[in-house]
Amino acid sequence: MKVVIQRVLKASVTIEGEMVASISNGLLVLLGVVDDDSQEDISWLSSKTVNLRIFEDENNVMNKSLLEVNGEILVVSQFTLHAATKKGNRPSYIKAAKPEVAIPLYETFIKQLETDLGKPVQTGQFGTDMKVALINDGPVTIIIDSKNKE
Repeated sequence: MKVVIQRVLKASVTIEGEMVASISNGLLVLLGVVDDDSQEDISWLSSKTVNLRIFEDENNVMNKSLLEVNGEILVVSQFTLHAATKKGNRPSYIKAAKPEVAIPLYETFIKQLETDLGKPVQTGQFGTDMKVALINDGPVTIIIDSKNKE
């Protein structure tokens, strides 16, 4: 499981001209899933996400977690995070899990985030053409892969 986490002042997802999700101060989480992802990956990545100390404290030092600032999360499925670009110029997405594997893992990840965060999480819609808007705060963008725990 791989995520791109962006600290945002606000973020939203629009599908076919209709805004379906939006958050203010928090994290936009782009999530990519592979076939061998498991509950262990989900639990580790969810905990890492909500506890990552990337929000500023009273001294303007990134020392607070999403939990400590009472922030929000918007999760967007993103199979292209597992693009293979070594050969040629057209990315291959063969490493990305097919929907029958990815959707249950995506949904379980969202539920785990809601448990760890203690409140509902906003989402895009799996497998849909989405327009994602955001104001990245910082900018702060972090990539985490549950397979290598970094």
